[in-house]
Amino acid sequence: MAFYHKLGNIPPKRHTQFKQADGSLYKEELVSSKGFSGIYSILYHIHNPNQVKSIGKPKAFDWEIAKEYGLKQTHLNTSDISTTGKDYLHARKILLKNSDVMMGICIPEDRKMDYFFKNADGDEVIFIHEGNGTLLSQFGRLQVKPGDYVVIPRTTIYKFEWKKGKVKLLVIESASPIETVRRYRNEVGQLLEHSPYCERDIRVPDKLQIEKEKGDYLVQIKKQEQLHQYTYEHSPLDIVGWDGYLFPYALSIHDFEPITGRIHQPPPVHQTFQSTGFVICSFVPRLFDYHPLSIPAPYNHSNIDSDEVLYYVDGEFMSRKGINRGSFTLHMGGLPHGPHPGTVEKSIGKKKTEETAVMLDTFKSLYLTQDALRFVDKNYPMSWSE
Repeated sequence: MAFYHKLGNIPPKRHTQFKQADGSLYKEELVSSKGFSGIYSILYHIHNPNQVKSIGKPKAFDWEIAKEYGLKQTHLNTSDISTTGKDYLHARKILLKNSDVMMGICIPEDRKMDYFFKNADGDEVIFIHEGNGTLLSQFGRLQVKPGDYVVIPRTTIYKFEWKKGKVKLLVIESASPIETVRRYRNEVGQLLEHSPYCERDIRVPDKLQIEKEKGDYLVQIKKQEQLHQYTYEHSPLDIVGWDGYLFPYALSIHDFEPITGRIHQPPPVHQTFQSTGFVICSFVPRLFDYHPLSIPAPYNHSNIDSDEVLYYVDGEFMSRKGINRGSFTLHMGGLPHGPHPGTVEKSIGKKKTEETAVMLDTFKSLYLTQDALRFVDKNYPMSWSE
């Protein structure tokens, strides 16, 4: 995302002396992407960010592919799950993956994080299905709420602080940067007039939480499919100021303005983010097509070079039967898919839809993980029978 932001105190010039009250220097840290050629931010620490106190034994943090699953239209019925694990990392269950992207759910029993997390393998999009709270990182405090896409660049050190109530998250991890959609940007990166959202809709960290005290601060770092246990002598939130273009941000799916037409619009009009090998789309409440002979239900479609995942957030899903809030469907490339029998005819004459869903379209095959197998609806591949 290409716009500048800053918080706290910073020196007039980068890479120059910036002194603390006792005369010592604040410790400057450049956080950059694509080596030194991508977006970056510069952070100013009270303590040296390299002061490691101890390194524990790494823990496995990977999800095994279900190699024998085969080619099937798939419904993962995750709608009635009460929890997927104890805390944020234990509850993080990846259900679908390939070399570009992973997708799963996280419903923690314990909302408290007494550690920080850093993903050094990929950028993250955390969709808040249920839960209100704060993303706390070196870049400051970012309030999050249901319907938010929270985009977290890799190596951001963070934790969530949740208010009372259930927390239910959709987790997407990308091997490449998550970006706004190229066709909605001008040559300097500003979102254009026809974009379904603009910079006013994007929320950024608005307040630093500066922690000066020394102690034991655990940061669990995901790298090479392991969780590395690093204990530092100071809090990673010892930042007195920063500026740049690289930072976490939130965009609500409810601020996505749908693009409609006289006849049924194809899925690219719902695109919200892009990355290498996949796109993320938002289906939101919208008016249906207004041609007098229009058919609001989507037409049958053969994916010849992509897999399509829908995560059902809320509302009535007019082209699907037996799908509930919080379920996934995977329609694999190589097989046609479309509305369930009777839903096309039922859609004629309807003026609007109230459905909300997140779609992931990939250009490499997705594979189910072993964790996903317990949610498979075995009757779904035959559910188009009259």
